Amino acid sequence: MTPYKSDVEAIDAFVGKYKILTDEIGKVIVGQDDVIKSVLICIFSKGHALLVGVPGLAKTLLVNSISRSLGLTYSRIQFTPDLMPSDILGTEILDENRRFRFMKGPVFANIILADEINRTPPKTQSALLEAMQEKAVTVAGESHKLIEPFFVLATQNPIEQEGTYPLPEAQLDRFMFNIWLDYPTFDQEIDVVKNTTTEKQAEPQVVLSGEEIIYFQNLVRRIPVADNVYQYAVKVASRTRPGTAMAHEWADKYLTWGAGPRASQYLIIGAKCHAAMNGKYSPDIEDVQAVATSILRHRIVRNYKAEAEGITVKKIVDELLK
Repeated sequence: MTPYKSDVEAIDAFVGKYKILTDEIGKVIVGQDDVIKSVLICIFSKGHALLVGVPGLAKTLLVNSISRSLGLTYSRIQFTPDLMPSDILGTEILDENRRFRFMKGPVFANIILADEINRTPPKTQSALLEAMQEKAVTVAGESHKLIEPFFVLATQNPIEQEGTYPLPEAQLDRFMFNIWLDYPTFDQEIDVVKNTTTEKQAEPQVVLSGEEIIYFQNLVRRIPVADNVYQYAVKVASRTRPGTAMAHEWADKYLTWGAGPRASQYLIIGAKCHAAMNGKYSPDIEDVQAVATSILRHRIVRNYKAEAEGITVKKIVDELLK
């Protein structure tokens, strides 16, 4: 039995819960409203997020605050060059009865913070691939289901290159959003300093349970979409692919690789969630455009000509959306 009489009533309730949730997270995180919204879109779309920003922008605190507001179990994995896949997934141990027993790793939680994910080699990064796609891990030939809901929120420092490993394309494609964190404004930074240099520390309250999150995730999937919105989303993804029939001239000129079909899927599911958060019962083209940059940013690969001319990924995406 569902807690709401209809999906329309459920979407109205979702809007209220979303506003309360952002208010609670805002008690701790100042000046990152768009980032918070993007992370929540990923969560309610059953996606994963990659947070990219310089140190000191509260990436870790953001993930921690969201997990506390959602009332979910939370694991933080500090990625280092010597981290092994078994440190993430778990390993089999020989117990006192001389039988092998699987000891679960930190991946068995609702929210996984993969802190500085690019500081570990691709061998260890790949330990998350099955978990992110299949919501399960396989160890010694046996599959273990993960706890639902399950999200990976990874952070990455874009400045330091020494001692880091670029994320493989297969790993990047598993992330629904690539979210860029920028410096706060002057007034926002004053609020940050005021909130963090006193004895009193804000504590977010639990707003949603795991069961409610799963319900709203399924609600987002049920939202109807008009055919023209489907066509627009697929057209946007298709225009990023150089050398194809629907390629945009900028794609042929400035891109080596374009976005795959997963981008089209995420454009639709992200647009559904964005529409629901704004109290709309069906997404339109503006909702697709609202999530397009975060979805395409890490799925298109610039060529040398784009880098030489200073053509950024955002500029290319903006051109494709015109």
